[in-house]
Amino acid sequence: MIRAIDHIVILVNDLEQASADYQALGFYVVPGGEHTGGASHNVLVSFADGIYLELIAFKREATEHTWWPYAATGEGLIDFALLPGEIASDLEAARGRGLALEGPFPGGRLRPDGVRLEWQTGRSPTRDLPFFCADVTPRDLRVPAGEAYTHPNGAQGVAALTIAVQDVASSTARYQALLGTNDSSFTLGSATIQLACGELAAARIATRGEGPLALTIRVAPGSATGPLDLSLTHGVPIELVADSR
Repeated sequence: MIRAIDHIVILVNDLEQASADYQALGFYVVPGGEHTGGASHNVLVSFADGIYLELIAFKREATEHTWWPYAATGEGLIDFALLPGEIASDLEAARGRGLALEGPFPGGRLRPDGVRLEWQTGRSPTRDLPFFCADVTPRDLRVPAGEAYTHPNGAQGVAALTIAVQDVASSTARYQALLGTNDSSFTLGSATIQLACGELAAARIATRGEGPLALTIRVAPGSATGPLDLSLTHGVPIELVADSR
């Protein structure tokens, strides 16, 4: 059974610059390390709701990498992951509901402190759907906690993630099959997945296909709200909203 949104992936050209820019926006940024194979590295922005942002940059050409084609389309949101309960059975259950999911596949990362992380992923051939990310090593080694939750801008978690899709009805049916629900809206924990096919979605699809379009982040009462500077978010439309829960 799917537990939650696990993380949201943001492609950047220069990881050091992106890290500095997200810190300037008031986020606490944690070095992530280098992925297995050495083609990419990342930094993380972790929230108290358990979701994190992964800012990833390629260190070399990586034609074998799922996300490499996005390097030609510029910086910004490229993907997101769900956290499964048990990946093999969750993939099989979704296949039984008609989705042609692939996996699980092995993955990993070496943290700057030398700790090696391992996980497994599963993926749909349609890019409107997220991928699965399941830990082999303990999740608390992969996902920063504690002090990492203390963001100067008051960020507490993801309120909504908007996904650009070609056809809302078709994608809704795929999400229902993925999550095993008949609902037409999708909330995991305190985060909502919103499907969109308007003008902004069409522009995203024209450049890089279906996938994440915009992000809404919940901040503590009294914190500044509103859209963030796109030049500092590296092309990611992020809006901060007051936590009204």
